[in-house]
Amino acid sequence: MKTVGQVMTHDVVTVAPTDGLQRAAQLMRDMNVGALPVCDGQRLVGMITDRDITIRATANGLAPDACKIGDVMSGDIAWCFQDQTVGEVQQLMADRQLRRIVVIDRASMRMVGMVALADLATRQPAPMDAMLEDISRPYPPQRAPTGKAPDTH
Repeated sequence: MKTVGQVMTHDVVTVAPTDGLQRAAQLMRDMNVGALPVCDGQRLVGMITDRDITIRATANGLAPDACKIGDVMSGDIAWCFQDQTVGEVQQLMADRQLRRIVVIDRASMRMVGMVALADLATRQPAPMDAMLEDISRPYPPQRAPTGKAPDTH
């Protein structure tokens, strides 16, 4: 069975928690990605996603040119080792409903890449049906809607 190191994306661009939110959004646009690892020097400290920008910044009225990545990033991130099997990491991603995960080298404990659903779907033969179903299971809204839904009858 393949390891995550064999299917992951190498040369991942990172941002710092002190970088501006607009820089993260521009990098995501330019690289056509939805997430960037956040590193303080060599230490992985979080992840910033397009959803973080939308929900934690824009929806709360924070200006992208005045807000720092560290203000809205997700700090509790999952990661895996590059020598783990694809099956192990698929299960972790399904259990935690992750679409991407940071890959760490076991010896150096440094980030060496990322693996996303697209990597798993296109670079290895294991079936993805159950994993996709687990990852895509909807969560209930985090807070009550601000307005009444329109009557559709």
